[in-house]
Amino acid sequence: MQPGQMAYDRAITVFSPDGRLFQVEYAREAVKRGTTTVGLKFKDGVALIIDKRITSPLIESNSIEKIFQIDGQIGCATSGLVADARVLVDYARVTAQVNKITYGEEIPVETLVKRICDFKQTYTQYGGVRPFGTALLVAGIDHRGTHLYETDPSGALVAYSAGSIGAGRNEVVAYFEENYKPDLTMENSVKLALEALSKSSDSELKSDAIEVGVIQKNKPFRKLSSDEVAKLLDTLKK
Repeated sequence: MQPGQMAYDRAITVFSPDGRLFQVEYAREAVKRGTTTVGLKFKDGVALIIDKRITSPLIESNSIEKIFQIDGQIGCATSGLVADARVLVDYARVTAQVNKITYGEEIPVETLVKRICDFKQTYTQYGGVRPFGTALLVAGIDHRGTHLYETDPSGALVAYSAGSIGAGRNEVVAYFEENYKPDLTMENSVKLALEALSKSSDSELKSDAIEVGVIQKNKPFRKLSSDEVAKLLDTLKK
C-alpha cells in the first residue's frame, strides 16, 4: 500500500480516492488464506467438501468443524475465520427457524443467502465494526431446485454449478472447468472434488482431514463418515 493510501486504511466507512474499501479487501485476503473449500451440484443434489488442513498429529480432527447444517436441506461450508463463520451460521439457523414458524415452510435457499449477505453487508457500512473475515459456500435444495451460492465478505453473492473458495480456489476452478459435468452421480461428484483438492494441495489427502456434506432430493443434509471418505480416497489411488 502506498503511504498516501494509509489514511483510507483506518475505518471501514471511508472510501479511498479510487473507490476501494481496504478493510473489505483485507477480509477477502483472510478468505484467500483459508482452507480450500469446494462445492458442486450433481444429478440429484449438491455436495460440499473441505480439506481441514490438520497441521499436527496431536489435533483431534473431529474437533474442527467447517461444514455446518443450517436447515433440513440446507448446509454451508466456510473458508477464512471459522469463529466469524459460526456467528453467520447461528444467524442463518435462527433466520431459517423464524421463517418456518412464521410461514409454516422451510425457507427458500436464495432468500436465506440474501439474508446472510444483507447481514454481512451491514458490517461494511458502519463505524466501529469490521467485515466478517469469512466466505461461505451455501448449498441446498428447495421447491425451485438445487442451489449452490458463494457469499463474499462484502455481502455479494454468486450462484455456481461448481465452485471453490480459499487458498486453492484457482486450481480447483480450473480443474472443474475442464472436467465438471452436471449429470454426475453423488459418488463421482465427490471423487471429482477430491481430485480437484489433491491438485491444489502439496500434501496427500487424508480421510480424517476431509469433511464432506451431501444433500440429495427428498433426503436431509448429512455428513459422510470417515470410513466413507476413506473408501472414496482409495478409489483415487487406483
